[in-house]
Amino acid sequence: MAVADASMALKNFEIANNIETLESDQIFEYDLDAQRAYLSAKPWLKDPHYFKRVKISALALLKMVMHARSGGTLEVMGVMQGKIEENTLVVLDSFELPVEGTETRVTALDEAYEYLVQYHIGCEKVGRVENVVGWYHSHPGYGCWLSGIDVNTQMTNQQNQEPFLAIVIDPTRTCAAGKVEIGAFRTYPKDYKAADAGPSEYQSIPLDKIEDFGVHCKHYYPLEVSYFKSSLDTHLLNLLWNKYWINTLSSSPLLNNREYTVNAIADMAKKVESAESQLSHSSRSFGYHLPQQQKKEESPLNQIIKDSSKTAVEQVHGVMNQIVKDVLFSARA
Repeated sequence: MAVADASMALKNFEIANNIETLESDQIFEYDLDAQRAYLSAKPWLKDPHYFKRVKISALALLKMVMHARSGGTLEVMGVMQGKIEENTLVVLDSFELPVEGTETRVTALDEAYEYLVQYHIGCEKVGRVENVVGWYHSHPGYGCWLSGIDVNTQMTNQQNQEPFLAIVIDPTRTCAAGKVEIGAFRTYPKDYKAADAGPSEYQSIPLDKIEDFGVHCKHYYPLEVSYFKSSLDTHLLNLLWNKYWINTLSSSPLLNNREYTVNAIADMAKKVESAESQLSHSSRSFGYHLPQQQKKEESPLNQIIKDSSKTAVEQVHGVMNQIVKDVLFSARA
């Protein structure tokens, strides 16, 4: 019965995150000559938007999510291995680095770099030829975007070890929503000026982080993220899922995310006050006329409505989660 429950939960996880099951294991094949050809041609130097997509194996995704969750309110960091395809970076595996931080201050320490070198040497000894294609870190409770330090770190990585990808995971919102909250990004060259275009999708960012987000959001762009699995990694995925499933069963999103929920409600209250102040000022100055910049983007009130709806949905998800567990374990008692 427990095995069936875990299997059903895994299927729900795959559906929620649109994980594609591949009929062939070809995606795991590593053509060394083809990779060298990409590295020699360096098409990303000619086109800052060359990489448009990232494909992540379900196994690598689950490892990153579990690592991010293990950090709690601390940021954690890891590295991804994979390969290059046309306009696409493929993430085949991920591993943790011994790095922790607070808020938007994750930095790779000397021991992390030493660990990375030793790991790479170990991979070569066992015949693993995949290159490191990026790094990931967590933003517990404040969304998937790059802070100023993240942007500088990613720029340095792209200058020294291209091609390189940055991934951000929010484990708190993942736990609250039941779907992985993730973002994949690449930075622009230093002197590149990005086109003045609004964000493709609104995301809730705490008021105390908005300035950091706004100052640096034009220095990088998001990539389309998709997930896959095949018969080659299914066994390992099932083994790892059992551990993830046990941790999920033994925890409650409502209890674990109490601080996050309280902070989210307090943040919305501050945003309401700020929006009220802006609206009052604009009504006196422009006769209820919104500034042109706000017309282009989205009014603060609409953003607050989206934030409140998101928080409400997360709470409903937490209640449903708890009801299912109560029914599940009561039926066995």
